[in-house]
Amino acid sequence: MKAARIIAISVLLVALILGLWAFVFEPASLTSHQYRLPIPHWGRELSGLRVAVLADLHVGSPFNGLAKLERIVALTNELKPDLIVIPGDLVIQDVPGGTFVAPEATAEVLSRLSAPLGVWACLGNHDSWLDGKRVTAALERVGIRVLDDGAVQLQRGGSPFWLVGITDYLTRPHNVARAMAQVTNDAPVLMFTHNPDVFPTIRSRFSLVIAGHTHGGQVAFPLVGRLIVPSVYAQRYAIGHIVEAGHHLFVSSGLGTSLLPVRFRVPPEVSLLELLQSDEH
Repeated sequence: MKAARIIAISVLLVALILGLWAFVFEPASLTSHQYRLPIPHWGRELSGLRVAVLADLHVGSPFNGLAKLERIVALTNELKPDLIVIPGDLVIQDVPGGTFVAPEATAEVLSRLSAPLGVWACLGNHDSWLDGKRVTAALERVGIRVLDDGAVQLQRGGSPFWLVGITDYLTRPHNVARAMAQVTNDAPVLMFTHNPDVFPTIRSRFSLVIAGHTHGGQVAFPLVGRLIVPSVYAQRYAIGHIVEAGHHLFVSSGLGTSLLPVRFRVPPEVSLLELLQSDEH
């Protein structure tokens, strides 16, 4: 009986520790990770470009309010990126334990982000469900331009490239042809969007697509993997650098939580991409 009681207490303690980690400590944490990505059609002059990705902020989710956002902004600026992209889902809907934060308040904190090539955003499904025009106006009021199936030409050291924003796969038109019609020369193309499920449908030329939405599944069990990934492709586009038929995709694990306020072995992350010249043509 004594041994059985010790085992039961031990199991309860482990369950308590894991629960605290998954529902408190990991969601409240903040880290950054640098990825060195060799990508095609990315010239020597552009090699080394540093792109910070702030995906799925979901400000207002548990342990992820405006104070945490200030930490995210400070960390991002410390990384000294050349370019910052925010691929959607700034707001929350109905996260247990969460508190709605107005996009105007979020945008005010994001206005402190700094990068030589600017801060650019596209909307996610939660932003559209709230009010896409309101979220767009809040961001653009503080100088963060929203690329709605649009393109802008940027330059690094005199070498041009295009930044193309594709609207959300679930809730917006995601008109890639319309966006690419604005690309007027053969300079390299860097795309970003909210939902990676659009990736297999893109037939235009591009060096890399950056996305979020999946949160890396939020939970990754040893041996079992990621049980719930909000994608029609399941774990295929769950997280990280994916290459299919020579086409490159990067999916960030993001910073907030959605549906359930839990993260386990998928910590909130500012993803810093160092884009490198590749031998691919």
